[in-house]
Parts: sequence; C-alpha cells; structure tokens
Amino acid sequence: MSAKKEKMVIYQALVRLFGNNNLNRVPWGSIGENGCGKMSDFNVSALASIKKLGCNYIWYTGLLQQASATDYSAYGIPRQNPEVLKGVAGSPYAISDYYSVCCDLADDPARRMEEFDELVNRTHKAGLKMIIDFVPNHVARHYESVTAPKGVRDLGADDNTQHCFNPQNNFYYCNEPLHMDNVNGGGGTYQEMPAKVSGNDVFNAWPSRNDWYETVKLNYGVDYCGGGRYCFDPIPDTWHKMLHILKYWCAKGVDGFRCDMVFMVPVDFWHWAIAQVKKTYPRVVFIGEIYDPSIYRSYIEYGGFDYLYDKVGLYDTLRAVVECRESASAITRCWQSVEGIQDKMLNFLENHDEQRIASDFFAGDARKAIPALVVSALMNTNPFMLYFGQEVGERGMDEEGFSGRDGRTTIFDYWALESMNKYIGEKKDYRPRRLGKEARELRELYATLLNICNECAPVQRGSFYDLMYCNCNNPGFDIHRQYAFLRHFGREIVLVVANFDPEEKNMSINIPAEAWRFVDVESRNRHFENLLTGEWSYGYHDITQPMEVKVPGYGALVLRMQNR
Repeated sequence: MSAKKEKMVIYQALVRLFGNNNLNRVPWGSIGENGCGKMSDFNVSALASIKKLGCNYIWYTGLLQQASATDYSAYGIPRQNPEVLKGVAGSPYAISDYYSVCCDLADDPARRMEEFDELVNRTHKAGLKMIIDFVPNHVARHYESVTAPKGVRDLGADDNTQHCFNPQNNFYYCNEPLHMDNVNGGGGTYQEMPAKVSGNDVFNAWPSRNDWYETVKLNYGVDYCGGGRYCFDPIPDTWHKMLHILKYWCAKGVDGFRCDMVFMVPVDFWHWAIAQVKKTYPRVVFIGEIYDPSIYRSYIEYGGFDYLYDKVGLYDTLRAVVECRESASAITRCWQSVEGIQDKMLNFLENHDEQRIASDFFAGDARKAIPALVVSALMNTNPFMLYFGQEVGERGMDEEGFSGRDGRTTIFDYWALESMNKYIGEKKDYRPRRLGKEARELRELYATLLNICNECAPVQRGSFYDLMYCNCNNPGFDIHRQYAFLRHFGREIVLVVANFDPEEKNMSINIPAEAWRFVDVESRNRHFENLLTGEWSYGYHDITQPMEVKVPGYGALVLRMQNR
C-alpha cells in the first residue's frame, strides 16, 4: 500500500537574512558592518521549529553563488564590478557560478560546498525536504565558475561573439559596447564589448536603471534577433549546460527547484530537461514562477512542471479582497479559471517579490489577512508557501539600501529583521516564546493552520465544494466580505468560512442538498470541532436548514463535522 501524498507546505527563507542577528542595520552597509546569515543558522533547533510550524519543505532562497561587491578573491572567486550590481550584497538572481554556493553564507568560504552538504543532511534529518533556486533565463554580467566539474565549459566560453544570434551560443550579443549611461549617468569603468543582451529581454546595448542590467539573457535557440524562429535541432548548447546543472544539484540531495521566470524560457526546453531529470530523480519537484495564465496548461501538461505560481489569480484577488478593492465572491472565479489544474497551483500571500502583508503598502496589520491566509492554505490539496517573518508579522518597512522602503524585505542588501531577532535568540536556539504577545499569537495561529494541512484528511487530500453560488441572495451571508466552502474525505466534512470584515459576524450559511449528497451526509447527530481553537461540541444538524455560525472579525471558522 503506497504512502499517502503530503500536502506541500513550503517555508521560504532568504538564507542571507534568516539567521542574521546583527542589528547594526546600516543602510548600504557592508557584510562587515551588518553581518550575514549563514547556512549553519539552520541548525537542529531552527529546522525543528520550522517543522513544528507545520512545514514539510524549505526553500533556501539565494544559495547559489551570486555577483556581490564583497571581495572573495582570496578564495579564487573573481571580483565583480559594483557598477553592474544591485546593492552591496547583490541580487541572488544574478548567478556568477551555478556550481557553487554563495561564500557569504559559509562560516568558512573555503568549505562552502562541505557546509552545503551538511545543510542537506540536517534538513533531511529534521524531516524536511529541500528546494533551491534554479535561474534559467539569465546570469550575472561576469559569469565564471571556479567549482565546475572537470570538463564543464563556462557559459559563453565558446560563443561566436560576432553573431547577434547563433543557436549554439549561450548568450545574445549587440554589435556595439555596453552603455551604462542610463544606469549610472556615464563615466563608469565597466566595459563589455560586444554588449550582451540584458536579462529582461533588452535587445540593445542601452539598459536603463529599471532593467535587469546586472544580468545577461541566456540563449535557448530562439532567434529573437531575426523574427523569433525556433532553432532546436540540433539541441542548443545551453540546453545541455543547464541540464547538467540540474543533475549536479540533484546528485547532492536537493529535492526540488523553484525555477525563476520560467515563461521567459521556451517550454520545449522544460519538456526535454524535466523529463531527463526525472528519469534519474523521479521525485524531484519543479515549481515554476509564471505570470501568464494563458500558458499555464502548456507548462504543466507539456513542459512537465509539478506546480506553478498562482500569482495573478488567487494572490492578486485575495490581496484585493483584503484591501476592500474586490468582492470575496471573486475568489470563486480564481479556482474556476484553473479548474482541472488547481492542484498544480502554488498558493501564497508573501514571497521575496511581494510586499509584506503588514506593510503600509498592503494591509498594515498581519492579522487583517488571516481570512485570506485560511482560504489560501485550505482551499485545495495544492501547495501553500509562506515567507520567513510572515508568521511573526514582519512589516518590511525598513530602508535597507538599494531596496529602499517599499514594503518588501530586501534581497539586495546585508540586513537583519528585528521581528525575527527575539525568536532567533543570542544562542540561535529559535524559541517562539521570546516573541511579543501579538507576534507569538500570530505564529501560534500559523502553526495551528499549517498543521491542519496535513493532519486533517479532508484538507490534505479531500474534495472541494464552493458554497458561494447558493448564498448569493442570502441575507444572512455577505458574499462580498465572506467566503465559504466545504472540504470532504471519507466520513469527515470540514466547513471553512472566512470573514474579511473587522466585526464578528453571525452567519446563516445555505448548504444545498446536492452539497450534502456530494459529501454523502444525512441529518444526524455529529461531533463538531473548531480546528482553529480546538473546541468541541456535539449536536444534531438538520441538513435541510442553514448552518448557523459565528465568525470573528478578520478571522475564520474551520469546523470539522464527523458523522456518528
């Protein structure tokens, strides 16, 4: 008998910041001034705490060697020109060596790969699976691997730079020097001839400050310089090089990849590469960052992705509902738009690209998004992801340097989060009881909710039934500020009601006869358990009548009904 499939609950942690308890926090500060998180900060205590929170995967964000202003030339790492960097620490998505982990993150940079192996072992011993970044569309301006296996040629090493496009080149080229005038006003020292095309498809030599000027686009055999024709036969050199990178990290024990900007890479590559990887590593998971719903099915059914971001659907809608810009009834349209592939969508309310819930740019208070959190985590069997600090109400309102005060936690600067510091502790023993009352209560709610994901069978692997259509004209239920659905498995039914209003609401919820038939329920005595509070009650419910419930303001009810 095969083991039951877990619902993925992913904890995303930016390694550079997660365990850093240096609170100097100097804007534009160096690593010496502000410190830096390390792989070793994910010690037994930290990993146990993440596991206890209810997570079963951890996405270690920013592990690969990136272009940085910090000098590691003593370890054989080529120095980077700060004119083509973003921030002092640099972007974790400007990879300068795909075969190495970032020196910043090692206690001893000379042992960084051994420390990575130790991190893999600790993660697995803690009962967690490990996801790392795969950045397929672009690399740092200066890419040079010093740790690649013998015989592996660097990206671009064999390119014919006389051609703007060549199917076997790794980069695209402009037939003039790179001009940084629109970035730094001119007068810089960085030289690149011929200019490589910037990562966000700037097919000229004049990137602007808003472009991904710190990166260069990889060439997968699409002739963007000559009409967009596909040149996939013979297989482009870039395909082989990127497949080798994926297999390299799989062999080191990585359980999955969060793949950056996958829609900027042809789906044909993914179809070929993912199939190749899974021949040898069938359980490795591929998660794609994608923002075009019209191509979702192509990247799942043909490309081979296990999961895709549900950003422009559920995330954007839930945010709009929290901010009172949209009706809660719009949530129904979200799952309908991905019907048939909903179990392949990754739900989230925060990640490194998005503004923090508690920031002044979003809700201003993490508690206001609790109903959205419940919907996102419990709506279906698909994965849910949270971003470190989200569980303690991190506001993202620091002005760190390159990032600025924008409601996001910086990915470009050396920094530390005050919200996480008490939790981490001086001895890095990660004890939630040191948090303030509000942060502790929020984290406890997250732990309760996330553990429901894999302890409650209807949520983990049950069916879903939307109740909004039968409450449109119900005076006891506000479809604009409340959302309700059922989850069902075996003899258990879970009613989920989210209240986006600040006031406590007494609701009368219509559950139609076909819904009860769908979950195979009859009128009878039942045990009722509020899974968010642990409170039990026992009584009779006539399924021909509405369910009468009370839901807190900015809260939710998760009511398990068991037939007896």
